[in-house]
Parts: sequence; C-alpha cells; structure tokens
Amino acid sequence: RYSQKRKDGMKPRCTLTATLNGRPEKRAELVKLLESFVGPSRSEPGCIDYHFHVSSDDPNVFYFYENWTTRADLNRHLEMPYQKEWFGRHKEFLTKDAELKFFDMLSEHNKA
Repeated sequence: RYSQKRKDGMKPRCTLTATLNGRPEKRAELVKLLESFVGPSRSEPGCIDYHFHVSSDDPNVFYFYENWTTRADLNRHLEMPYQKEWFGRHKEFLTKDAELKFFDMLSEHNKA
C-alpha cells in the first residue's frame, strides 16, 4: 500500500511528467494497462509519488506525475520489464509519442 510515511521521509531529486495521447478506439484497454502501472511503481525503491491522471477536457489525454529520490531510481523504474514491454507496444495505443519531461524540485516536498 502507498505509504504516507515513505512519502514524507524522502526528498525528490528527480520528477518526471508524461503526457500520453490515446487512440479513442483503444481507450478502455489503455486505461486498464496504465492503471496497472501504479501499484508496482509505487512499491519500487526510490518512488516517492506516482500519480495517474486523465484530462478534464479530453478523455483520451493522460498524464503521469512521478517523484523519485534519484535519477538512478527513475532509470531503474524505466528498465523494469513491464515498462520495457509498454515502450515496445505504446504505438498501438497512442496517436503520437509520449511527451516525457524531467524536472528538479525547487520547493520543499512536504506540506508545512
């Protein structure tokens, strides 16, 4: 289970956002697949936050917001078998390549 204790005990050093534009005819299958990433990702070493969203304006636009303790932790995540399988199949589900952006957090992570 996703742990508040874990979240509060680590400061993110690497943030990833990913925007995915899904094919409407594949939406149900895509949502199920992307939702299946949440639990395993949250249990990986170094994962602080891992959130899956859908656009309020377009039901076929999805967004991931992830915080990791280090870039090495994120890189290990991206090399996990289920992630590699996804990257090998993503074109069948998406209208264009996923937009991945990497950030360094400047603010404090914990709420005061």
